[in-house]
Amino acid sequence: MKYIKDQEWVLKSLNENHVRIIDCRFSLAEPEKGKQEYLQDHIPGAVFFDLEKDLSSPKQTYGGRHPMPVLEEFIPKLENAGIEENKLVVAYDNGEGAYAARFSWMLQYLGHENVYVLDGGYKAWVEASYPVTKEIPVFGKTEFHFRVQPELLATTEEVREVVEKQLTNKILIDSREEKRFLGIEEPIDKKAGHIPGAINMPWMEGLSDSHYKPVEKQNQRFENLDHSKEIIVYCGSGVTAAPNYLALREAGFEKVKLYVGSFSDWISYEDNKIE
Repeated sequence: MKYIKDQEWVLKSLNENHVRIIDCRFSLAEPEKGKQEYLQDHIPGAVFFDLEKDLSSPKQTYGGRHPMPVLEEFIPKLENAGIEENKLVVAYDNGEGAYAARFSWMLQYLGHENVYVLDGGYKAWVEASYPVTKEIPVFGKTEFHFRVQPELLATTEEVREVVEKQLTNKILIDSREEKRFLGIEEPIDKKAGHIPGAINMPWMEGLSDSHYKPVEKQNQRFENLDHSKEIIVYCGSGVTAAPNYLALREAGFEKVKLYVGSFSDWISYEDNKIE
């Protein structure tokens, strides 16, 4: 797979200097839990990145619940983790796939293509009795030269244009579970429903027991989508849409964007319509 690394590969690469491992464990219900788990034990050599403190900016009026971090603050964190152009980066979470995928997408957005998600996450790693440690790694500071790839990021204005003009050359995919998409229930955001015209493809359907489904299965999921059209994926706050982004890329779709602000950003504008 192009964006996923299996446990055996990572195990063999633990002592390779060109490999960097990132721990992205997080709990929306308990924001400090991920860091606590990391301090308790983690994959040897892994550096911790927090969803809300490192992979997002503080929530404001607009931008959604997990807006993009300020690059001038995020880049030094990558450099302190020893990440540079020639490093291969593998991110993992507890097996949800979403938090690691968010990190993976962010590096791709910055022009770093050599980034992967650990299949099965930390849960599968521990179940396999692979090595863990409490030791916090220290790396020499690097220089991370980034090249922003705007074609990977969908803005609010772009999504609004798709909705208002009912553009047929772009597809909006809502990655949340069906009940939230339909507005039957909304446990987090202040409004329920979805962006008009979006289709529902729940992100968790791309995984099975914490593992990303193989390419042929992803192809089956997306068989009704047109490869020639641009696809914009979103969720509640730009986190659980990231696994769909990776799954689409695995299935050979090249024109895929992530709407980072997602539904929580969309509803922050009073004039934006909801279905």
